[in-house]
Amino acid sequence: MSLSFGTLLMQAGVDEGLFNLLVYYFNEGGEFMWPVLVCVIIGLAIFLERVITLNRADINTRKFILDVKDALQNGGIEAAEELCSRTRGPVASVFQAGLLRADEGIEAAEKAITAYGSIEMSFLERGIVWISLFIALAPMFGFTGTVVGMIIAFDAIEAAGDISPSLVAGGIKVALLTTVAGLLGGIILQIGYNYCVSKIDRLVVEMEESSIVLIDSIALMERGKPILSPEEAAAKSK
Repeated sequence: MSLSFGTLLMQAGVDEGLFNLLVYYFNEGGEFMWPVLVCVIIGLAIFLERVITLNRADINTRKFILDVKDALQNGGIEAAEELCSRTRGPVASVFQAGLLRADEGIEAAEKAITAYGSIEMSFLERGIVWISLFIALAPMFGFTGTVVGMIIAFDAIEAAGDISPSLVAGGIKVALLTTVAGLLGGIILQIGYNYCVSKIDRLVVEMEESSIVLIDSIALMERGKPILSPEEAAAKSK
């Protein structure tokens, strides 16, 4: 007969709280619960570090592009470069790399943007591979604990020479608890991994689109044409 989670809480004692219940099942799961826990803790630590870094790298890209174009039109390369140096994030860093080579021509600026864009992308993706590693390791440790639990159960049957629920219950319990722990750990880390990947993809797209705008702006400046469109100039004057 299967028991609901609420029934399990009542059996463990509601006054002990959920934390004590989790600690109880953790201890019941055996030694393979520890590597699962380590995988989850390290994976979550890397995830939190990436979230902080990626959120700091995220800026209002449209407003920044408009400010750079205004700086190019009114103050030239030096004004735009100074604006980029005062702005955080990969888009500003890529812009600064291109502007530093703008006096050498469009092709030099484009090459600098491409090269520095690759460097910024590697910075954004740093640590992500470790999260994917722990996503794989947590369920594997859990399944290893499952196999160990079944071995314990069959050893008990062999020693007693008889099949009894009380003999195999301990080993099967270990097997199920480690499986659940490994799968839950993998699910939690997978959600974090997907969030980071989606955030990185959006930042990379912004870098690529912004780089095209910068190259076009430098080309317009070299030809002596206005960089800001009438709509952008009107928006900037507000």
